[in-house]
Amino acid sequence: MSEIDSTSKQSGKKAGIRAAIAISIFVVIGFLLWLAGPADRYLWLKALHVIAIISWMAGLVYLPRLFVYHSDAEKGSVQSETFKVMERRLMKIIMTPAMIIAWVLGLWLAYSAGYFTAPWFHMKLLAVVLLSGVHSFYAGAVKKFAADMNDKTARQWRMYNEIPTVLMIFIVIMVIVKPF
Repeated sequence: MSEIDSTSKQSGKKAGIRAAIAISIFVVIGFLLWLAGPADRYLWLKALHVIAIISWMAGLVYLPRLFVYHSDAEKGSVQSETFKVMERRLMKIIMTPAMIIAWVLGLWLAYSAGYFTAPWFHMKLLAVVLLSGVHSFYAGAVKKFAADMNDKTARQWRMYNEIPTVLMIFIVIMVIVKPF
């Protein structure tokens, strides 16, 4: 094993440990807030939900940018291998946990507020399901890039980069304006 591989694995373990600690703290804070009074609970959990959404969206708009640059990197090059590590860590350590937290808290908040019968909520929920589909599509792309089997061009990844943004705009309008 080369020195670079060893260093990368060590830094990956450290990053994984830091992420696990951060997620654990997030979960513990969420649980402690759950124990808080009902009025406080809703607002604190809503804040945690928004933090999770911001983290998830940051990954959803950053990951395809990595794909753009990775598409142009020569397969097997140091640059390509670096992108593989970055993509895998972003998906595994940030995006997927953030998505799960956003879903769990979002459903609880919607249930608590009685939004399940609101038409705007159904539209928002559909957009979030589509956003989760984009997440899954990107997860598949991470696996393809890891196997050096990417079948998309940098230009195509630039186009895919816009999908989460459009869905986010729609979701924010549904939540804030509630047009339906």
